[in-house]
Amino acid sequence: MDSVTGSPPSPELSAALHRLRSTLARLKAELELAHEERAVAPVQRLLGDVDDALTQLRAVERAALGLVTVLVVDDDARLAELTARGLRRLGYDSDSTDAFRESRPAEVVIFDLGLYSGLDEDARSALRSVRPIVVTGATDPGSRALARSLNASDYLVKPIELEDLAAAISRRMTDESR
Repeated sequence: MDSVTGSPPSPELSAALHRLRSTLARLKAELELAHEERAVAPVQRLLGDVDDALTQLRAVERAALGLVTVLVVDDDARLAELTARGLRRLGYDSDSTDAFRESRPAEVVIFDLGLYSGLDEDARSALRSVRPIVVTGATDPGSRALARSLNASDYLVKPIELEDLAAAISRRMTDESR
């Protein structure tokens, strides 16, 4: 199948679309079966299928549109959500949390350095592997050294402007594509 540009879709896009179609077909079959048998649909399984479908849709969007997924981790949950909302207005697929969680594939992590001391060694290792963009109110050399030890791709001092954060995300994506 060729795209409107006349070139075939990328293998990544084709695979993501196939996985999305399969997940949605499984969801539809479960609903149809429950309807035919006049049974209660298996809600937990269906919710799992919807989560899978959304994950696959994100992969399709990344492959087709270059969508960037961002996780904002800040000890202030309200600030994290406000930042994520601002990033969504700028076109990013952004989520927020007040505790570090393992990131999704190709997700850019914005990490408040104030949360570092509460992480166990596994979480610290996972954080280092994703090269977070560190945001902090601290300007001391020790905080900068800690950010370097986390393999941070950028170091931003709070309060930060959304445009500065978007520029850091853009730098990070450019570095990754090299």
